[in-house]
Amino acid sequence: MSIFWRTPQTADVQPPPRRPELAQPILPTDTVQTLGRASVRPSQLTEEPYQAIRRKVHGRLLAEMDPAAEVLDSAKVRQDVLAIYNQVLAEEKVLIGRVERDELFARIVAEILGYGPIEPLLNDPTVDEVMVNGAKQVYVERKGKLERTQIEFIDDDHVLRIIQRIVTPLGRRIDESSPLVDARLPDGSRVNAIIPPLALNGPTITIRKFSKIPLTVADLIRNGTFDERFTMLVKAAIVGRLNIIVSGGTGSGKTTTLNILSSFLPSDERIVTIEDAAELQLRQDHVVRLETRPANIEGAGQVSIRNLVVNALRMRPDRIVVGEVRSGEALDMLQAMNTGHDGSMTTLHSNGPRDTLRRLETMVMMAGMDLPLRAIREQIASALDLIIHQERMRDGSRRITNVTEVQGMEGDTIVMQDIFTFQQTGFQDGRIIGSLEPTGMRPKFSERLDAAGAPLAAEIFMAGPSRPRSRR
Repeated sequence: MSIFWRTPQTADVQPPPRRPELAQPILPTDTVQTLGRASVRPSQLTEEPYQAIRRKVHGRLLAEMDPAAEVLDSAKVRQDVLAIYNQVLAEEKVLIGRVERDELFARIVAEILGYGPIEPLLNDPTVDEVMVNGAKQVYVERKGKLERTQIEFIDDDHVLRIIQRIVTPLGRRIDESSPLVDARLPDGSRVNAIIPPLALNGPTITIRKFSKIPLTVADLIRNGTFDERFTMLVKAAIVGRLNIIVSGGTGSGKTTTLNILSSFLPSDERIVTIEDAAELQLRQDHVVRLETRPANIEGAGQVSIRNLVVNALRMRPDRIVVGEVRSGEALDMLQAMNTGHDGSMTTLHSNGPRDTLRRLETMVMMAGMDLPLRAIREQIASALDLIIHQERMRDGSRRITNVTEVQGMEGDTIVMQDIFTFQQTGFQDGRIIGSLEPTGMRPKFSERLDAAGAPLAAEIFMAGPSRPRSRR
């Protein structure tokens, strides 16, 4: 990010008082008596006196911005901000403790070099999602539950500045002519922003955070998302080059599961990933990452997922991984799976395995090819091998609920068979108790896995005496 800056003159910077306890505090008297000398709780930094300090420092910074010089040294910027910060504290005769002083300074620096008031939330490992609903409402998701925070922006223009800071380095834009945008943070977190006139509550930001340390198979097993038998099945399925779709609702963890599946991809294959906003974290060496591009200000130059899927077929991929299919690119993805690119994977939104097929049919129709429904279903039945469906439960946990084989066509119907289903056994202390259990049905693709050198033991598919057997 480029920052235009004029360093303040040394003579203009006054050091803070050596004994702040002798200065007249701007805090209410009872607050000072309660908290003791030069002490303020971090939560009080949202109160008006401290908001006034932030606004004054920020205003001083804007007044001293110099468009004639471009400074990219963030350390130099921090030094200049510190000088102005100390000067403002001295002028206001603020009685404030060292911890709170440092925290307030960090928040001011975040306004200049970071993402403003939401910077602490982005650095909080317990926060999974950040939701800004206009200037005065900021929510987070922790452990699948929504919580409202005390964080507020100054006004809608303040939110807009943070949105611009996110999207500008990516070459994307947001304004009245293009009032919504998808982007990503440097750590891979997914960002969606929408502004008035479409957003009636004011500029709205939704950030789906990605863990700085990618989740592993062991992490998801420990969280109860799936178990070792599921891991053995999908590892063999990927080695055996089965085509896989990960389905589920919004926030169910589809991309995380796709990342886990990709960790089993062989390192000696050429993998092409295609996404709206790059989120996948593949660890293989030979990975080509493609990302869509929105239209420019003249409305030209857009490159869609469908364009990238078509182009990927000319890039000699061994496998194609599409972050998510939403419309006509579903047809191109199915054709890729049917024309020598076995082992490809993607995600889509749906409510269940059967609904996944219905949505695929609808998306293929959106390609505008005017294909008969039976031909579409034959394409789907021929291309797909496995559907992994994931849900976010009522307690906020994310679990694999169905592992379903696509077996082929019978008449005009696509035949499916559940291999694993989630069985709930209880509800205790606000948590759903249950596990992913086999249905007792051995998949038809077992012979393909045997031929690929990835055989599976029959015990993996053995159901208990009371477990249901499901055929769709």
